[in-house]
Parts: sequence; structure tokens; C-alpha cells
Amino acid sequence: MASENLKKFTNSQLLNFCIGFFGLQFAWQMRIILSGPLTESFGASPLLFGLIWLAGPVTGIVVQPIIGALSDNTETPFGRRIPYLMGGAILGAIGLFILPNSGNIANLLGTNAPWWLALFIAAIMIWIIDACVNAAQGPYRALVPDNMPQEQHSVANSYLSFAIGLGSVIAAATAPVLKIVFNYQMSTSAQFYMAAIAFLLGMTWTCLTIKERKLSKAELQIEEQNAREEIKKSFWQNMADFFALSPEVAKICTIQFFSWIGVMSLMIFFTQYVVHIMYQVPDLTAIPQEFQASYQGLVLEGQNFSSLCFAAFNLICFIVAIPLGKLTQSHGNKKIHFIALILMALAYIFLAFLQNKVSTVAAMMLAGIGWASILALPFAMLSKYIKEGTEGSVMGIFNIFIAAPQVLVCTILAWFINISSTTINNLPNNHYEYAFLVGAIMLILAAATTLTVKED
Repeated sequence: MASENLKKFTNSQLLNFCIGFFGLQFAWQMRIILSGPLTESFGASPLLFGLIWLAGPVTGIVVQPIIGALSDNTETPFGRRIPYLMGGAILGAIGLFILPNSGNIANLLGTNAPWWLALFIAAIMIWIIDACVNAAQGPYRALVPDNMPQEQHSVANSYLSFAIGLGSVIAAATAPVLKIVFNYQMSTSAQFYMAAIAFLLGMTWTCLTIKERKLSKAELQIEEQNAREEIKKSFWQNMADFFALSPEVAKICTIQFFSWIGVMSLMIFFTQYVVHIMYQVPDLTAIPQEFQASYQGLVLEGQNFSSLCFAAFNLICFIVAIPLGKLTQSHGNKKIHFIALILMALAYIFLAFLQNKVSTVAAMMLAGIGWASILALPFAMLSKYIKEGTEGSVMGIFNIFIAAPQVLVCTILAWFINISSTTINNLPNNHYEYAFLVGAIMLILAAATTLTVKED
């Protein structure tokens, strides 16, 4: 087949290949850090913020499979994947530009516009951004098997992981570094605009410099046959086939389920925790609007510190990812993953109880070890049980155990924090630190389940 005769990418070509993914991750990291304070300024309670965050898992479950299937069967002069990459980048960039201006758009309708209109516009933009990120992500990863020989698939995905780490660190560090070094405070709007430009330019560069290989007639026939076979199978048939691979598969899925409740407890609520608990900004939705502006400076300081912590978190993940992989060769996946999860759980406990800047940065760095392990080792454990030719369907089902936990965090945990009211400086607030206690428990459960996996 033509795919067996593909030319290897050089190191410079691989670096060039991952530029678009750098832009995509840059945009996604900004959306994680900034969406909490922004939506709260429009009136979002912790519960409403959690429901808005449903955009990520829902679009991941719905959009990625649909776009993936469409890109498999798309033929254009530009290629199969590139139209989806470029379309996702354009719409996503528009969403990132509009999101911080949701209040201004609502005000165009006059002073009698309902208070929730700006929040509604912001929520739509967040859903569009998340859908576009998911729409671009799947076809982007499909470029690897499309255009590179089999022996380069692992190294190509490691370059994409490199882009994820670098994009996250630079996105998170830009605003706090500018403040510390040049005493220049980037506005929230400017940070979203920066993310939009990075997403659009990075993806445009990839679309212009990567030439997709056209499939031969034989390959097209095979893909059409595979698609027909997958359509014939019901969801429950696929699930049954998945769990029939090995008894260990259910354990690995359980590990992933608990782990991602822990991960999203941090991702969704960390910035709000910093702003409200560490910087003692009250619940802005519960105080008169004329007093909210007086807290804007503290909110920006909190965002800066949260960004700095996320930069440290992703930097450690970036640094330890390859050494963790090396350690698994001599000690096995489950022992290393168990230790990494326990370290991450300890980090969460430090976050919940210590609540000072030095311990918070240190805890985020410690949590980065667990994050690096979660991104890699469950997939490595699962890969031993995947039958050749079923990789796509298996990973699609495995993704359910990443997305479903996110739904629980966005709903049940968000509701729990919403009803866990408190006061700071005699003003209303919420116990955002509870997210880390719940996350720590989930990570400990994941670590305990890891020890039950049978590994050669």
C-alpha cells in the first residue's frame, strides 16, 4: 500500500508539523484560566459556571467522532483534514475575540437588556470555542497516520505532546511575566485576543506547509469498508467488544474515570479558588454592581497568579513526561502511575489546607507529575490489549471515561460548591477548596485501583 512507502519526516519537519497544535493548545489554556472570572463578572454562580464548562466534554463526545468520520470521507483540492483544521481555527478565533466583549454586545441592545444576556452570549462563545478546538484536534492527529510511516507515529505524537506543553506554559506565563518584568498588566480581553491570534496563525501555518497525501483507490475502498462495518455495529456491541478485550480493561477504565474527576476538579475551579480564597475577592454575583469594579484589580492579580501556577504545573509535566516513560521500562506502568497519582493527591491536600503562595506554586508543580502520568500511562496500559485495526474505536470508547467524569464535575461538584457558602471579610463567598478535597479522594481511589491491574 502507498502508506508503507511514505517518506520519513525530518526533525525540522516534525517541529514544523506541531506549530498548529501549539496554537490550538495556547487558545485552550487561555480559555481554562480566564473563563471563570469572566463569566462570574457577567453573573455566573459556581453552578452556572460548571454548566457552561459542560461545553468541553459534550463537544468532545459529540463533535470529535462526527468531524473525524467526516474528515475520513472528505475529498477537496486542499485535502481531507485541512478544511476542518482551518474552519475550526477561524470560528474558534472569532469566538475568542467575541467572548470578552459579550457585555458590550449585550449593552448594544440598550440599558433595559436583561442581566443574563451577556452571560448567555459568553456561554455560546465558550461552546463554540470548545467545539472548534475539538473539531480541529481530531483531524490534526489523523494527519500523523495519513502522512507519516508507521515507525514515526510515536515520535510524531511525542512532538504534539511537546507542543501541548510548550503552548500551555507560554500561554499561562505571558501575562504574569509581563507584569513582573515590565510592570505591564495585560487585560483579560487582550489575553483572549492573543489566544485567538495564536490559534489562527498557528493553524494557518500548518495548513499552508503540510501537504496531505492523497489516498489510492485501494485505500479509499478499505476506508469505506471499515466505515460500513463500524456503522453496522451498535454502541452496545462496541462496548461489549471493548470490555471483552481483557478483564484488566475495566480496571484501567475505572482508573481513568476517577483520575479525570480529580483532574477537572483542578482545571475548572483553580482560578476561582485563587481569586476568591487566596485573594479574598467576595462572590461578585452576590454584591451590588456598583461595588464590583473595586475588586477588578484583585481579580487581575488573582488571574496572574493562577496563570503562573498553571505555567509551573505544565512546565513540570513537560519536564518529567519522558523520564516517567523511561522509569516504566524498569519498574512497570502501574507502580509509576500509582506513585504519580499519590503525589498529585498530596498536592491537592496541600492546596486545600495551606493556602499561601509558596505552597500553592509548590503544590501545582507536584500535581504536574501526576498530570504527566495521566496523559500517558493509562493509554500505555490499555494499548497492550488493543487488537490491530481497532485502535480508533477502542480509543473512542476509552474517551468516554475521560468525558463522563468531566460531566460529573461540571454538574454535581459545581452544585456542591454552589451550596457551600461562607463569608470572607463579612462578605459572601464559596468553599472552592472543597474541589481539591474531592479531587484528592478521587485520585486516591484511582491509585488504589491501579494496584489491582495485573501487569507482566
